[in-house]
Amino acid sequence: MITRWYGSRSLAEAADRVAGWMEDAGLSVRRDAVGNVIGRRGAGEGTFVLGSHIDTVRDAGRYDGPLGVLLAIEAADAAGELPYALEVVAFADEEGGRFPLTFLGSRGWSGDLGPENARLTNGLGEVLGDAARTLGGDPDAIGTRSAPDDILGYLEVHIEQGPVLQDQGLPVGIVTAIAAQSRGIATFQGMAGHAGNTPMRLRRDALAGAAEFVLEVERLAQRTDGLTATVGWIENEPNVGNVIAGRTRCTYDVRHQDASVRDRARDGLEAAARAIAERRRLDLDWLRRDDLPAVPMSPRLRALLAEAAPGAIELGSGAGHDAVTVSRLTSEVAMLFVRCRDGISHHPDESVRADDVAVALDVVVRFLRLLGDPFSPSDRTGG
Repeated sequence: MITRWYGSRSLAEAADRVAGWMEDAGLSVRRDAVGNVIGRRGAGEGTFVLGSHIDTVRDAGRYDGPLGVLLAIEAADAAGELPYALEVVAFADEEGGRFPLTFLGSRGWSGDLGPENARLTNGLGEVLGDAARTLGGDPDAIGTRSAPDDILGYLEVHIEQGPVLQDQGLPVGIVTAIAAQSRGIATFQGMAGHAGNTPMRLRRDALAGAAEFVLEVERLAQRTDGLTATVGWIENEPNVGNVIAGRTRCTYDVRHQDASVRDRARDGLEAAARAIAERRRLDLDWLRRDDLPAVPMSPRLRALLAEAAPGAIELGSGAGHDAVTVSRLTSEVAMLFVRCRDGISHHPDESVRADDVAVALDVVVRFLRLLGDPFSPSDRTGG
């Protein structure tokens, strides 16, 4: 099991190891304000970027994120001379495990943070700027873009985190789009009281209200085609066995390939939460933390990937990736999925096959060469 959170010793050690591997592959290495590790080689008209993240969720596996970084380094080494510069980025944080800010690494890289983010704290009072410093970052420079100004595009390789490729018996797949996502926190405020002396009809039980909301989240997803909706975290106070819960907070996570469906589902859940709170005489605070749009992948880069990977299928991504942030800089973004056993992700049992990784590496190297070939069929046809 691995837990590699932003600013942790394990992440700092991983970042140092990745920097060493980049140098071994002939890349010049630097770190930016948030501690992303960036390797660069070559010169020419424009810069193409390969990347993924090296942080993890709690008790994670080995491949979600790091596989894409290691494969990018190998591809940069194997591709040979290219008519453009190539950068490999190991984003320091994508999962948001330590601070309430997902895509922290790619947001810092793209200039999508501000100096105030250096002062962001978590529930333990830890400060983001201090964590950045442990990774070789510069808290005073957070908000400064480190992405190249001449970016040609971005490709991210990632385990599928689903069972489609395994079901189809295929090593890799080409992503069509990343689903629209909404995340936030619903806080139900009631009144704590003695479990033995407070009659049921007089209770304002925050946990009971939150429990009803959790089941409504599940029901909505089950009756809406293509929707996923999840409550993955609950904080309950005072969280004592003989005390009625006075305050309960829970996350919500809603995703769909169609942003309008996602919007209706998110708004429907808010209405349901308010109705639950009113009926149970609770107060509700509804926090919308992230509303991320659906991100279509570049048709031109998808065509080049298809040329590099004959027989690969196309599929959507229900999970978010750093490509979401990069798409704010350029529409030329693409993703390649690698088959993972039983679709397991965010778990120690994550597993990939060595021959599938070899296929993915071959595809990326071909892709990089096709990208620089003015006579490739995809470029001739305009994708």
